Amino acid sequence: MGTADDRMLIESAVPTFDAMIVEHAVVYADRATTFEAARNVDFLTVRTPLLTAAFWVRDLPSRLSGGAAPDRPEVVLSEGIGVPGWLLLGEREGQEIAFGAVGKFWRPTIVWRDVPREEFAGFSEPGWGKMAANFSVQSYGNDATLLSYQCRTVTTDLASRRRFLRYWQLVRPLARHVLRATLRTIQLNAEAAAVRPPEPEGE
Repeated sequence: MGTADDRMLIESAVPTFDAMIVEHAVVYADRATTFEAARNVDFLTVRTPLLTAAFWVRDLPSRLSGGAAPDRPEVVLSEGIGVPGWLLLGEREGQEIAFGAVGKFWRPTIVWRDVPREEFAGFSEPGWGKMAANFSVQSYGNDATLLSYQCRTVTTDLASRRRFLRYWQLVRPLARHVLRATLRTIQLNAEAAAVRPPEPEGE
């Protein structure tokens, strides 16, 4: 049986959960390169036709009113995320980086709550949800890395749990789509950055 020291950062932050989702990708790059690609990915560069459409719909009111679409800053883990409510929960160099947020995710407009990192795991004020996510890497054979992206959510009271689980039934397919698209972006970045052995010269 594992000890507390064996737990992943995400397990320490959210030991039990109301919902969990995890996706994996095999990356043909070394573990260090893959981990750096994960911690330096700009989440706002993740693009698929579905996400592009979602951004377009979100910006539609500004376009219809004649205004420009709002500028979006970079959202990068290695730079501290820098968006409301979200914070880094910790990093194990070359292994795992975890991040999280406290909010009312089930509302049409999400309400965020700033919580210091040292209080995140123990936060239990009724009416809120806690979301933790991580990237982790491990060697996969001689030439590849297994990259994982996990998200856990737990609520702080029964009423919030009921609201969140109704919301989760609707958004779970989109959440899985976003996780897969993010892994694909990291995979492409890592494989492009990987050091490849020189091709043998022809006879």
